[in-house]
Amino acid sequence: MDPPLDLADADLLSPEAVIDPYPLMAALRERDPVHWSERYRSWFVMRFDDVSAALRDDRFSSDRIAPYRRAKLEAADPGVQAAFGVLEDWMVFKDPPDHTRLRRLLNRAFTPRAVSAIRPRVLELADELLDAALARGGAVDLVGDYAYPLTASVIAEMLGVPREDHPRFKDWSDQITGLVFGSLGNPQRYAAGAAGLGELAAYLSELVRRHEREPAEDLISALIAARDDDDALSPDEVVSTGVLLLFAGHETTTSLIGTGLLALVRNPDQRALLEADPALAESAVDELLRYDGPAKTVARVMAADVELRGRTLRRSDRVFLCPASANRDPEVFTDPDRLDITRHGERQLGFGLGLHYCLGAPLARLEAAVAIPRALERLPGLRPVDTELAWHPVLLSRGLRSFPVHV
Repeated sequence: MDPPLDLADADLLSPEAVIDPYPLMAALRERDPVHWSERYRSWFVMRFDDVSAALRDDRFSSDRIAPYRRAKLEAADPGVQAAFGVLEDWMVFKDPPDHTRLRRLLNRAFTPRAVSAIRPRVLELADELLDAALARGGAVDLVGDYAYPLTASVIAEMLGVPREDHPRFKDWSDQITGLVFGSLGNPQRYAAGAAGLGELAAYLSELVRRHEREPAEDLISALIAARDDDDALSPDEVVSTGVLLLFAGHETTTSLIGTGLLALVRNPDQRALLEADPALAESAVDELLRYDGPAKTVARVMAADVELRGRTLRRSDRVFLCPASANRDPEVFTDPDRLDITRHGERQLGFGLGLHYCLGAPLARLEAAVAIPRALERLPGLRPVDTELAWHPVLLSRGLRSFPVHV
């Protein structure tokens, strides 16, 4: 029997927890579900009921960028200041009424019709990438050669970014990841992230100006045109929202496709079920989000004191709500550590809850429901290369750096 885990210095970024966070999360969920981490000077909330309640509680504030910028970055490099200024305009970092206003305007641009219309293009792109993989033969990286270029191309095309510029977004996105997702082991993450975000914002500013002169049938033009009575997005808000959609519109979905394919490869009975019945694709995506989805934690800042399971979370404390732990809570999910793509009736928190439920959830579901079954269908002999998998060592998200397979 393994010795019990020492939770006094529990670290979700330890090498073991980056590879597999679920044993540590299970121990915290059972023994210390509202856990104070001295290492990160933050609370970690682990149980489903607590996480879901906090996601709907305005005392757990999303407005964490502006206070941090004022308190910690007054003497920072101007580029870092400017980068955090862009992040400040992201809807995900705002509380009502600012969040309500931005969400209302974005809903007018990011419509279900615009998302559903993209399905044929997602399938076309998936086949193009799989054709190229089969033509090369040998080992294929299902993240770098498939999931990433698929999701990046989809959101870039939806926004109106010319195809020849798509490769530039990989470097920018890699740089921004450390800034947004908290690559705490990298002391240069702010400088690198600010450089990438600054270049992307400058690129999108020019794109916005071009679309103001020549509107097109794309999201940038829709964001420019989005109005509610006399309200509209400012030019800076259009740029910030474009950065958000380009970044969030592919990073998490890339991770969902990569970890989803890994989970199915590691669970051949579930892979066989999906291959035999493609109609299971939508429920499979929901289960893959629950089982090992990209949302590891969600950061909040306390706007008021809150008592939770005998602990006092003080105003201004930082809190990490843990959907990845909540989604394996045995109080809610039957046999939670088992992948079951036929699972029904148990709601998972992979896309959040309440006001901040993911705006791009329909697009992510569509892309994963097309890309995962298509890869299994077109690459029936795929098997992992015999090497240790590399994971992104960040607190907020979970995803593979690469997933090399033989085809």
